[in-house]
Amino acid sequence: MEGKEPREPNFKDGFERLVCQEDLEDEEHQNYHQANRINLQVLTFSMGRCRTLASVSMMVLAAALLIADIALADQYKKRTDAHLTSADVERIGEEVAKLQGAYHTAVESMKGAQKQLNIERDSQTETIFELDHQKKRSKDYQVQIGQLQWEVSTMRSHLPIISDGCKYCPEGWLFLNSYCYFYPFSARFGLKTWQQAREFCQMYGGDLLVIDSKDKENSTVRFLMKNKNPSSSSDQPFWFGLRGLEGTWKWLNGAVLTEGFWMQGQPNNQNNNEDCAAVTAKTNIFQAWNVANCDSRRKWICEKVSSTQTEPL
Repeated sequence: MEGKEPREPNFKDGFERLVCQEDLEDEEHQNYHQANRINLQVLTFSMGRCRTLASVSMMVLAAALLIADIALADQYKKRTDAHLTSADVERIGEEVAKLQGAYHTAVESMKGAQKQLNIERDSQTETIFELDHQKKRSKDYQVQIGQLQWEVSTMRSHLPIISDGCKYCPEGWLFLNSYCYFYPFSARFGLKTWQQAREFCQMYGGDLLVIDSKDKENSTVRFLMKNKNPSSSSDQPFWFGLRGLEGTWKWLNGAVLTEGFWMQGQPNNQNNNEDCAAVTAKTNIFQAWNVANCDSRRKWICEKVSSTQTEPL
């Protein structure tokens, strides 16, 4: 088998087959080569079929990838269409800037309005204070007017008594039941202690009133009720001529008190310095007296014998 050159390779259907020349010429191996050729053909057919299936598979895969690519492109296009363009963004930015400007303008306007409101409130507060002040003054004036009207009406009711009193009593005193009485209803007379009130009465020839009978108590309290100041919120007490001395209540003439017209629980002298008596205008004349500190200031009632019982003025 020396000297035999190998034959050129033979390629069929893309499959390389290498066959030695000496194998082809060998008769003993003829059948073997024939069978081998058949096997190679079968293998070649099988490989071709596999390559066909692979090609089909690749085509199917390519088609699937193409479809997926088209679908992705469509989705991307939809997403791209859904996004705003630069022009839209710029337009929205301008609108936002306008809204911000309008907002700042509204805030500044609101601040200005609030400032003006505060100024108006301050001015209104001063006006309210002034109004309250004027109301108070008006109320004070009404009280004064009521006081003056009461004094005028009181003087008018006393005119007949004063007319007769001018004949028998000092000026400003009232002539009642043949006696002269002084009731300082007017505020111009002020208030006095018990001793000061007595000295005032003595200066005119009289003394503090002595209420030593029920009739005198009745006439005194009724007169006080008739001339009671309507503007006064409480009953005003008037000193009269009864004083506690060494635990005993006595009149100015030294007579001991036998019948008193005390308020409920009086006299109590709870502070050991309430030794003077005062009478007030009460509906119940039997409970019109109370005790007070002699140094406290009250109105008072003077009593004086009229000139008809002595001699004409």
